[in-house]
Amino acid sequence: MLGVDRIFEYFPELTSAQKQQLEALGPLYQEWNQQINVISRKDMEAFYERHVLHSLALSKVQSFRPGASILDVGTGGGFPGIPLAILFPETKFKLVDSIGKKIKVVQEVAKALEINNVVAQHKRAEDVTGTFDFVVSRAVTRMERFVPWIADKFKPASDHSLSNGILYLKGGDLEEELKPFPKAKCYPIPEFFQEPFFETKQVVYLPMG
Repeated sequence: MLGVDRIFEYFPELTSAQKQQLEALGPLYQEWNQQINVISRKDMEAFYERHVLHSLALSKVQSFRPGASILDVGTGGGFPGIPLAILFPETKFKLVDSIGKKIKVVQEVAKALEINNVVAQHKRAEDVTGTFDFVVSRAVTRMERFVPWIADKFKPASDHSLSNGILYLKGGDLEEELKPFPKAKCYPIPEFFQEPFFETKQVVYLPMG
């Protein structure tokens, strides 16, 4: 079973404070999951692989600059937003989900670990105000449904190596789903992480600027 040490190997530049936050994530989610079920028991056993490392795959495609704003849609228990907020402490993250009890867990985790660059709100993506550099998500729905929810939520000017857009964690054969989006680019996660779990997983980038 992959532990937090494996994440430290993939991200050797982590500070001691970041390492402490990541180490504390597992026990904290274990505790909360017993009260409010936000992660399946099977996935909880592989927490650092299936939730934390998977979330951090986005950072291998695009590093977020200090002061940038990121929107995590359908964050569930806080993924990919919480691990990314730990990795990029000077970047602002807004995490939203339509299920209130999941947002409560996100808020409590951020508070307990003093992740001060996270705002978690119980709302649907369509109701979010403001604009962002990137919208991140973990396979909440098919891309043609997702894009209209957030199409008007991007800053007009880009400040990263990639233009402002969507960074989406998806698995399986995406050829048909992405046909309406010729600008979409797929980054296979096995190029970054060696674990068999990621064999069919990808980061999909869709520029929206």
